[in-house]
Amino acid sequence: MSRYLYLNGIKAFEAAARLGSFAAAATELNVTSSAISRMVRLLEERLSTALFKREANRLTLTPAGQAYLAGLTPLFESLVRLSEHVASFGHRRVLTVGVGPTFAIRWLIPRLADFRTVAPDVEVRFATGGIAGPFAEDWTCGIKLAPGGEAGFISERLFEADLTPVCTPALARQVTSVADLREATLLRVAHAPQDWPTWLAAAGRPDLVARGPVFEVYGQALQAAADGVGVALGLRPYIDDDIHAGRLVAPLALTVSKGMSWYLMFREHRRDEPAFKLFRDWLHARAVKAAD
Repeated sequence: MSRYLYLNGIKAFEAAARLGSFAAAATELNVTSSAISRMVRLLEERLSTALFKREANRLTLTPAGQAYLAGLTPLFESLVRLSEHVASFGHRRVLTVGVGPTFAIRWLIPRLADFRTVAPDVEVRFATGGIAGPFAEDWTCGIKLAPGGEAGFISERLFEADLTPVCTPALARQVTSVADLREATLLRVAHAPQDWPTWLAAAGRPDLVARGPVFEVYGQALQAAADGVGVALGLRPYIDDDIHAGRLVAPLALTVSKGMSWYLMFREHRRDEPAFKLFRDWLHARAVKAAD
């Protein structure tokens, strides 16, 4: 183990820096002030740099100490969350799903009540910061749109991501052919710039160019379409519920694969967790139903 990873000293430093004194840190950690001072001194020796300016009745962080505290704070917060997550195993079944906000809002959350009929004692937690970033250690699993599986994870395909234009029933009466899209407002998604070119090329009209408003995520574009702003290129399964309810319609029959699929991702050591097994089986059953 690295000589820098002196955990007692790190803990003593973080408490003293956060609370502003060795005495306050000693009270929190249930040791003496001299013990806190000694541990911090040993940590400084290992780091070969001073973390505090020690003055009479005053404790001030050095630039190195400020940088160290800034880096330690999120690590300690993450450790607290991880500890809470592990502790929860002892008294209830918890499932943390890493998922993008649009998938959560437009597909997964509307079906959560159905999952609760299967597993009423499982507490589901959503981490919706987006699974495009690193897979957090405290996530049970993740649901991700990707061209294929990823190394280091079990990746199970749920359903294909298909693209098709959608709009309100009123606007659909003006869009009866692909050529009609030339006069329509075509809503775009910033992180998916190839969606419209891919669909238009498959429709035999690569000459048409989408020039409508650009939205950050699919959910915003689909909401704009439901409000009559224009025609969005809907991505399944985001559009399933709106089409079923009649809020949106697909005026043109052509559906084109985005070349990606939705995957359930998890690490091998999660496979046999009871809450996850229930969720995994339920999710695959719902994916089969969505594909019908």
